[in-house]
Amino acid sequence: MRYTLLILSAVALVAACTQPKPAASAASSVVSYSAEAVFDTVRDELHDAILAKGLVIDNTQFIAKMLERTGKDVGSSKPIFTEGRGQAFSFCSAVISRKTMEADVHNIAFCPYTLVVYNTVAEPKKVYVAYRRPALNEGSDAAKAALKEVETLLDGIARDALRLKETTK
Repeated sequence: MRYTLLILSAVALVAACTQPKPAASAASSVVSYSAEAVFDTVRDELHDAILAKGLVIDNTQFIAKMLERTGKDVGSSKPIFTEGRGQAFSFCSAVISRKTMEADVHNIAFCPYTLVVYNTVAEPKKVYVAYRRPALNEGSDAAKAALKEVETLLDGIARDALRLKETTK
């Protein structure tokens, strides 16, 4: 009995430690997921997950490299990301963007959508994938539903990049 209990406790502990968790609360405007992984692999997986949805990446921003390059110009040499490992991919979905803007023309501010992938100096073995959550508490019911579809798209792509299972929200 003790042996079984010990085994079950160990399995539960391993499962709890290896299951990636969102790094943001439900009220947060940024949703991030992380996993112990290789940055280049996750970056490529994120790129491919966007393309797999039939979307076109309009722009790739090299945010970490920009911060490294300009740090001394703004009076800071503190490293934030490991070796330039912080990028953003921007893209739009013609179908979802049309829905959001037909529901409320001011939703143009949410387009393009952006997903980021980064690796921090503080946690060099973790790779994060994150996105900004659209404001789902304003506008008409149609606007809220359309923006929820944007969030669902972003969340699915982020999870795909880290190979995370879907969860119910």
